[in-house]
Amino acid sequence: MTGVLAHGVGERSDLPIPLFYAYAGAFAALVVSFLALGLLWADPRFRGDRAGRPLPVRPPATPLRVLTLAALLYTVAWLLAGPAEGNAAPYLIYVLFWVGLVPASLLLGPVWRLLNPFRLLPDRPRAPLPPRLGYWPAAAGLLAFTWMELVAPEPAAPATLLAFLVLYGGVQLAGVLRYGHAWLERGDPFEVYSTLIGHLAPVGRRADGRIVLRNPFDGLDAIAPAPGLVATVCVLLGGTGYDGLSTVPAWIRVLQSGPGTALGTLGLLAAIVLVALLYSACLALAGLIGRTRGLRPRFAHSLVPVAAGYLVAHYFSLLAVEGQRAVILALGLEVRVNAEAVSPGVIATVQVAAIVAGHVAGVVAAHDRSVRLLPPARAVAGQLPLFALMLCYTIGGISLLLA
Repeated sequence: MTGVLAHGVGERSDLPIPLFYAYAGAFAALVVSFLALGLLWADPRFRGDRAGRPLPVRPPATPLRVLTLAALLYTVAWLLAGPAEGNAAPYLIYVLFWVGLVPASLLLGPVWRLLNPFRLLPDRPRAPLPPRLGYWPAAAGLLAFTWMELVAPEPAAPATLLAFLVLYGGVQLAGVLRYGHAWLERGDPFEVYSTLIGHLAPVGRRADGRIVLRNPFDGLDAIAPAPGLVATVCVLLGGTGYDGLSTVPAWIRVLQSGPGTALGTLGLLAAIVLVALLYSACLALAGLIGRTRGLRPRFAHSLVPVAAGYLVAHYFSLLAVEGQRAVILALGLEVRVNAEAVSPGVIATVQVAAIVAGHVAGVVAAHDRSVRLLPPARAVAGQLPLFALMLCYTIGGISLLLA
């Protein structure tokens, strides 16, 4: 295995496997699923927010948020008074929180909404949240966090993390005081991050607030188009793509040959813009083929499983190994990290399977939306640009993963 720096701390282990087998499996899955959908799926089947069987559960939100606030204060204490070597805070933030939110949200739904300590504040809005604001604040917050972990000169330094936490906390406090809890649904980058991925969970929360058990595709279909949604998903995809690029020897040499922070910033922005341009171009072409306008925001939900697949593939081994270190340091345990906790075979299987499954889920979600929005005679043809987009993302994702 090879180890590479990731998320400001620790190592992410990747297993070099033959590209031929990875590409062949991915292409076969995508082509078969596309052909099967075109032949057998002529009508929309997902019901979005109307679907789901209500569950007789009501999680104790307030106690959980108080515990989360205590954990946050404990992390800040590590940043303020912890040792320079063996400080638990970077591992708690980058590994347990940021990376750990992905599997937690995939299994349990929008967990950060349940845990968010800012929801302890009174919900007394002074003004309604402007609809045009949409997800743009969340997109900006996710970009700032991604820049910090992947580009900042000292991403694990206490000063860096404290500066981010102060900025993040100040923005969220101001947003809640003005717009109430509605701000957190669109303006808190971590709640948006968890909620979007949580739409793929078998347990979800409908718009009426009820906890339901539902088909993950129904949950995915419930993502409503809004300003900034495409940008938010593109930040997730582009940031993960740049994380893979940042470990390629050729790019490392480029960074070492000039001002690394400036070049890293340009590289991160270029990766996000490239993802957005490919998506926009394919949706514009799909609109021309289907003779339907306004498709760009209405297919953004199909990128969510792709982003989730990349996140799982890139950071599964990081969570499995460095997650141990986070717990050991935070609790002061006298045990060693088991670097062989996950076998190379499991790492390889999870990495490739996550990317393939994410793209297949994206194809399914896009197909169902296509047969709903496009004329029947053009529904399959209109999906061809989207299918080509999934192929491009698959090639890029696997190439960066195994580079």
